[in-house]
Amino acid sequence: MADLPNKARVVIIGGGVVGCSVAYHLTKLGWKDVVLLERKQLTSGTTWHAAGLIAQLRATANMTKLAKYSQELYGNLEAETGVATGFKRCGSITVALTEERKEEIYRQAAMARAFGVEVEEISPSEVKARYEHLNIEDVKAGVWLPLDGQGDPANIALALAKGARQGGAIVKERIKVTNIAKSGRKVTGVDWVSDDGNSQGHIACDMIVNCAGMWGHEVGRMAGVNVPLHACEHFYIVTEGIQGLTQMPVLRVPDECAYYKEDAGKILLGAFEPNAKPWAMNGIPDSFEFDQLPEDFDHFEPILEAACNRVPMLAEAGIHTFFNGPESFSPDDAYHLGLAPEMDNVWVAAGFNSIGIQSAGGAGMALAQWMTDGERPFDLGDVDISRMQPFQGNKTYLFERSKETLGLLYADHFPYRQKATARGVRRTPFHHHLKEQGAVFGELAGWERANWFANEGQEREYQYTWKRQNWFENSAAEHRAVRENVGMYDMSSFGKIRVEGPDAEAFMNYVGGGDYSVPNGKIVYTQFLNRNGGIEADVTVTRLTETAYLVVTPAATRLADQTWMQRHRGNFNVVITDVTAGEGVLAIMGPNARKLLEKASPADFSNAVNPFGTAQEIELGMGLARAHRVTYVGELGWEIYVSSDMAGHAFETLWDAGQDMGLKLCGMHMMDSCRIEKGFRHFGHDITSEDHVVDAGLGFAVKTQKDDFIGKEAVLKRKETGPQSRLLQFKLTDPEPLLFHNEPILRDGEYVGYLCSGNYGHTLGAAIGMGYVPCANESAADVLNSTYEIDVMGTRVRAEASLRPLYDPKSERVKV
Repeated sequence: MADLPNKARVVIIGGGVVGCSVAYHLTKLGWKDVVLLERKQLTSGTTWHAAGLIAQLRATANMTKLAKYSQELYGNLEAETGVATGFKRCGSITVALTEERKEEIYRQAAMARAFGVEVEEISPSEVKARYEHLNIEDVKAGVWLPLDGQGDPANIALALAKGARQGGAIVKERIKVTNIAKSGRKVTGVDWVSDDGNSQGHIACDMIVNCAGMWGHEVGRMAGVNVPLHACEHFYIVTEGIQGLTQMPVLRVPDECAYYKEDAGKILLGAFEPNAKPWAMNGIPDSFEFDQLPEDFDHFEPILEAACNRVPMLAEAGIHTFFNGPESFSPDDAYHLGLAPEMDNVWVAAGFNSIGIQSAGGAGMALAQWMTDGERPFDLGDVDISRMQPFQGNKTYLFERSKETLGLLYADHFPYRQKATARGVRRTPFHHHLKEQGAVFGELAGWERANWFANEGQEREYQYTWKRQNWFENSAAEHRAVRENVGMYDMSSFGKIRVEGPDAEAFMNYVGGGDYSVPNGKIVYTQFLNRNGGIEADVTVTRLTETAYLVVTPAATRLADQTWMQRHRGNFNVVITDVTAGEGVLAIMGPNARKLLEKASPADFSNAVNPFGTAQEIELGMGLARAHRVTYVGELGWEIYVSSDMAGHAFETLWDAGQDMGLKLCGMHMMDSCRIEKGFRHFGHDITSEDHVVDAGLGFAVKTQKDDFIGKEAVLKRKETGPQSRLLQFKLTDPEPLLFHNEPILRDGEYVGYLCSGNYGHTLGAAIGMGYVPCANESAADVLNSTYEIDVMGTRVRAEASLRPLYDPKSERVKV
């Protein structure tokens, strides 16, 4: 009989490195009654065959913080548990074989400095000095991270498991979870059976954590939650022993899709090839345990051929092992962490995209803290599972997308790069109209969105580069149309959530920072705050009737924002419904927006009848619509909401009316370049759950005279102390360099932060960035009375800094 309790505080499903890390960190925080169940043997899924590369630098500051934590943890685990982790800081080198890749790795090096990671750009000869076996014939440059390392994946997991046991956790192997019992939005327990079938039982629990790796999708469905991931084949070879080969740095040659690791006098060569091979479309075999997949030497041969040229000693070394093992990949190459939106006590840590070893320590720590406090310890938006859309659990979608996501790990990470696979799932009502007019689409949360419009005869595709891309001038023309005349763009993908019921006003006043006790038709720009005053959502709320509001959210955060409201509904008598697909939305923006609308509708669009921040029902052509007078581009304008059945007619009516006015169709790139000139915040970049609303310069949107609302105390406290940092807008004094995000900010020659967003300001004539500067006990004047520079690819560029919008600081243009 398996010696298992019949009740636990938490059941962790999956005994790979991630599950062991979650158990370890929960016990470190004093949790009792922690049970970890592994279907076969610990590490027998993916962990055992991982390459064990442990890098510090990730794409964002918080992901880097977690990776650095993993390193520090693994360095100390052996002393704590007595289990050797094989962890050693051997350093890592990434080399560029093209000028484009050189810019990418140099920008990454600049970003590393902003994140506090030790890094050095090195020349080809310096690369050779650190990796003598490398053919540097066409190497352009390299980046050296001396504190990167490598470790023994299985032993790291076993050390974490031992540490968890020492902390009181029960870790049981050969116990498979066969069913998860649920009641409403909560799980109540798990049914289990032993591997030999001789014993079975039920554990009642307060919550579960899905750490099932490749099985995460299947376990998620048992729990009633969506965990989009798919297994792919991952190849590497290990050579025979090479005489005289000593410890070498980890080497990455992304232009050849390859990485190299020295281990015990042998070389491990692994690949992230551009066209991956998804595996187990019909499910993972129940018997899978430490299994290898069939060899496919033809698939790996191009990687090996390039590698023998790059590291010539490989051509002389015999192959000891040709390995093919499965690993799970998510639709966007970021792992899944956090509280699943569909249930209120199902946590997830899965889908680690070949970086499970370097991520597991930090992910386990962050999740354990989140589970303990009930709030994220810091912004985890990059990996929060609530970013995943329900349709992304579709198996056909996952199969198609996973072919691409494995290879994207080593592909050029160009700005604005679009996914090529699994496209066309979600289309707005205006899709075919926009396509006919030359739209070039990008994808966000599955939505096909017109990002820019090609000219007649121009290729309708992205041509990627770190310089000005092929659509730069197209977007500039769209930008000028909105600033100088009138433009129209599709905003249908933005989330629309209807909140209605007798308690709708009271509920909105509790969940949001604004004042929603307003007349029907009034639009309130507002934030949802957490207890610390951090920003959980950035939305506009329109009062439709006495008992109904429309909450408009960014497309990517609709599910997260709706879930936030649902979880704070309490005893309020309201119904919260996603109505995104029910209405199409066309934004009409620019100095001549009123003139265009007056041609298409008999409604009164004057300031007297329809002032800024109000909505009205209108006739449009032969149909009906609702006109919201708001703007995200800093110009006079309206967002026209029309039911999906009349959307085509609405587009044709407005398009025809604008033909003699020079109406221009515009895309999302234009919207972003205009909003950054105006200093409007971008949720997920400029404002996140760890950015205090006062520091973000949005204190004006919080009405503290209201009765209790979420975050009120934190806002009052920060208004007393003053901001601890300020969100500044920066304009480069040199019009040539481009900004994207994460470029370091220097204040009087010292690194003080990094840009959270960047784009080109076509009206202002230079790249514009936004970023936080620490300012505890400093006035606004003190902050501005400094010299600022932005580090662009290792070059410091002078920048003008401003707290007020650089474009139309008094917002006079939006209210004419």
